[in-house]
Amino acid sequence: MSTRSYDPVPARRVAFLGLGVMGHPMAGHLARAGHQVTVYNRTAAKAEDWVKEYGGTCAATPAEAASGAEFVFCCVGNDDDLRSVVLGDSGALAGMTSGAVFVDHTTASAAVARELHAEAARRGVAFIDAPVSGGQAGAVNGALTVMCGGDAAPFDMAKPVVLAFAKAVTLLGGPGSGQLAKMVNQICIAGVVQGLAEAVRFGQNAGLDMVQVLDVIGKGAAQSWQMDNRGKTMVDDKFDFGFAVDWMRKDLGLVLDEARRNGSRLPLTALVDQFYADVQALGGSRWDTSSLIKRL
Repeated sequence: MSTRSYDPVPARRVAFLGLGVMGHPMAGHLARAGHQVTVYNRTAAKAEDWVKEYGGTCAATPAEAASGAEFVFCCVGNDDDLRSVVLGDSGALAGMTSGAVFVDHTTASAAVARELHAEAARRGVAFIDAPVSGGQAGAVNGALTVMCGGDAAPFDMAKPVVLAFAKAVTLLGGPGSGQLAKMVNQICIAGVVQGLAEAVRFGQNAGLDMVQVLDVIGKGAAQSWQMDNRGKTMVDDKFDFGFAVDWMRKDLGLVLDEARRNGSRLPLTALVDQFYADVQALGGSRWDTSSLIKRL
C-alpha cells in the first residue's frame, strides 16, 4: 500500500463489494482516508483478511454491507457478477436506503449499466458506472483514472470520496458513458501494445540494443505509457505481472459487442483480440497484456 496523503473529506459510511486485486487496495484507501468501511466478498475469508489489515467490518451479504451506507462501491468481474451483488433479496439494492449512491468500478457492458441505473432509480437510489484505468499499481498507489456515467448530482456527492483512490474522476455523460469511455481506452491500448510488440521484436531481429533504443525514442513522438512501463519488460521477456490477457479479452469482447451495436468498424481491435487468443493458446492467460510479443 502506498503512503499517499488524503484530502480532508467528512467521514462517510461506505460499503465495498469485491476485494480482488483492484478492490482490496481501493477499499483500503477508503479506510485510510477515514471512512467507516464495511466490506463484502464472495469468498468470505478475503473480507476477513481485509478487516484484519484495515479495520472496519465485513458482512455476509451485499445487502447487509450496504445497509446504512451512504455510498456503496463495487469492483467485480463481469455483468453477471455485478447483477449477482446488486439485485435480488441479498443484493445491495435491497439494503440501500433512499438517497444512497452505488458506484460501480467493474468493467462491464454499457447495457448492464443502464439496466442497473434504471432499477436503482425505481428504488430511489443513484447508480454511477465508474470503470477505472491504471491497473493494479494504480489501485495500490491510489492513482486510478475513473470514467463515470450517470447523473450529475450523485456524481458530485461521490467524487470527493472516490478521490481516496483516484487521481482523476470525470463524469462523461449519462448512464453507460463511463463503460463506453473504458471501451475507448481499451481500443487505444490494444493497438499501442501490438505496435510496441512489433517494434521491439523488429529491433531485436535487427541486432539493436532495444533498451537503449527505447530510451531514445521514448523522448520523442513514439512515447507512450506502454513504452515507458512495458517496453523494457518486453525486452526482458517478463510477463508475470500486470493486467492479465484473460481480462483484456473480456474487455475486448465488450468492445466488439458494442461495436456491432453502434456500427463501428474495428479491424485492428478485432485482429489484436485474436492475437490475444494466440497468447492464451501459448499458456499465457495470466500473463500481462504486453505478452503479445510472445507470438512474434
